[in-house]
Parts: sequence; structure tokens; C-alpha cells
Amino acid sequence: MTIAAHPLVSAARGLADDLLAPLAGQVDQEGVPVSHIDAIRRSGLLGVSAPPEYGGAGAPDSVAREIMEILAGACCSTWFVQTQHHTPVKLLARSEAPVRERLLRPLATGELLAGIAYAHVRAFPRVPVRATAERSGWRFDGTVPWYTGWGLNDVILLAGLSERDDVVFAFVDAREQPGLRPSPPMRLAALSAARTVSLELDGLWLPEESVVLRVPRETFARTDIPRSANASPAVFGLATAALGLLEGTEDGAGAARPLRERLAEVRRRAYALADHPVPHEHVEERLAVRTQAYDIMRTITTAAVVAGGGRAMDLRSPAQRLAREAMFLLVQGQTAPVRQAHLAALSGSGEGDPTRG
Repeated sequence: MTIAAHPLVSAARGLADDLLAPLAGQVDQEGVPVSHIDAIRRSGLLGVSAPPEYGGAGAPDSVAREIMEILAGACCSTWFVQTQHHTPVKLLARSEAPVRERLLRPLATGELLAGIAYAHVRAFPRVPVRATAERSGWRFDGTVPWYTGWGLNDVILLAGLSERDDVVFAFVDAREQPGLRPSPPMRLAALSAARTVSLELDGLWLPEESVVLRVPRETFARTDIPRSANASPAVFGLATAALGLLEGTEDGAGAARPLRERLAEVRRRAYALADHPVPHEHVEERLAVRTQAYDIMRTITTAAVVAGGGRAMDLRSPAQRLAREAMFLLVQGQTAPVRQAHLAALSGSGEGDPTRG
């Protein structure tokens, strides 16, 4: 079976064409509605990578990437809410902790939607959230700077750093409760629709049974840095959507063909690296290709704005929305090595783009 023929890819295309893309401009201004999330739940997409024995599809990474591209290109805000879900699912699938049996099936089937609150662990040596062993469980204190999907998610994968420098990952219900208070929704330059808040933690206590993983911080960093070095499929999905706009304009059609060829080459290299069997190898090359993916995305979305002329400044214009969403993807999932590689490329001191000929 080809990737395009996979049932979940077909389901994603149907959602994109019939629901997400037609309403993307409205969602951008008003927020991701519960009805969009309900449609995602019913589609089976939330279980794309989950084990079949728990109700998931167990699909290969190539299928999951294709779905990410489709959803991100159709409605980046909806994509961003639901994409948080897949990390907790994968973590539970690898875990032997008791929480696996409680949560993996409802997450795999879409009965529950998960969000994530652990990017702050990358801020070390700063410790925005401290996890302290207490009463056969863990107490969490501090501030989660970013949490997406508030009011849409059912559970949160939360992380804090212990005094022994272990990263403690645990699940908590996604609702205001003693020790957990959300901020008002953040107003962002892009993806405000994804309902992002900060979370104030003041003595939030979770039982040991909620913990899915404890891992030394250095071990977490060794696996997190290579993973974050890969280019996100969302970049290619967004760029492809902008190419469609560019090709639909009289002045932009001629520019679209070479840009599409460059995008295809960067995508090919990015996915070849992502499929490499040793994740921690070729990190510098992964960072270079990720930066090249940013470059071509930024070029294509800028071209779509240029081709749209003054009309592109209207908030209802898909060109400016895609350009703002591209700006968001520049910093989404950013780590220090990613930031350093990107800044080096922008300043002219990084590796050049071999796809430029």
C-alpha cells in the first residue's frame, strides 16, 4: 500500500478539504472550535502511531509525517493542538508504568486528547518547574511558560526536574485544580487560535501512579537534541499550501516551479535523515537540513504575500496567515542547538544550501 492510499491519509485529506482548509481563516481569528477536535477524534488520526492492541493503527512514520503535512497545510492551529497528543502516546507505548494501562487505550482511540507541558525542561540550568518527592508521589512547583490546547485537552503530560536532576514525567487532568492555575489565553502573533496559556503550579501533588517516566536530565537531553534537530513535517505542509496560492496567481506561477523543486529536494533529504536507524548520528547535517527547510518555507510564504499584493495584508488573506504561521514554526520545538544553527545560517556563517545549484 502506498502512503497516499493509507486509510488514515485519506481520512486526513478528507478532513482537510471538507472542514479544516475552508474554515482556516475563521479559526485563525476565533480559535480552534471543539467541533474540529471532535472531528479529529472520530477520524482515528489520534491513534496513527499507537499500538494496534490498544486500538491504534500502528502506522509507519512515513504515514504519520504525511498526515502532519496535510493537517498543518490545511489549518495550522488545529494541527498544532492535535500534534501535542502524539508524544504522550508514544511515551506510554514504550513505558511499563501502571499509567500505561489506564491511559494508552483511551488516548489511542481518541476518547481522550493529551497536551504536553515539558518544553521548559530544555531551559536548564534554569528550572522553571521543580518536582519534589512527597507522600508517595510528587509535588510540582513553578511555571509552565507555554501550554497549548487549554479547554480542548483532557490530560496533560507534565514534566519537572527533581533535586537529583531527574526529569519526572507525569499525567494530570487538564483542568484548574488545587495547585494548578492557567493564565488567560495568550495573544500571539500567530496561532493564538490554539488556546495557549501558561500554567502556575503551586504544590500540585500527583501520585506515583501518575508517573510515566523518570530519566536523568542528561539522558533526556541526549535523546531530545537529535530528535529536535529533524525538520518538522509541518514546515513542508505549510510551504506546500503556500505554493498552491502562488501557483494560482498570474505573477507567481512562474516562480512556483523552481521553488517546488527546491522544496521537494529538502524534504527528501530531511526524511532520509529522519529515517536513519541511529537517531544521534548526523546531528549537524540534520540541523543544516532543518535550517534549509526553514529557508525555503520562508521564501515560499513570502512569495505568496508578494504575489498577493496589497490584498495579502487583509487578515482574511490566506497568504498573510500562512506567512504568520511560518514565523511561528521558526521557533516551535526550538532548542539551543537549533537556534544556534539557524542564526549562523541567517548571518552567513553557517552551511550553505546545496539545493540552490
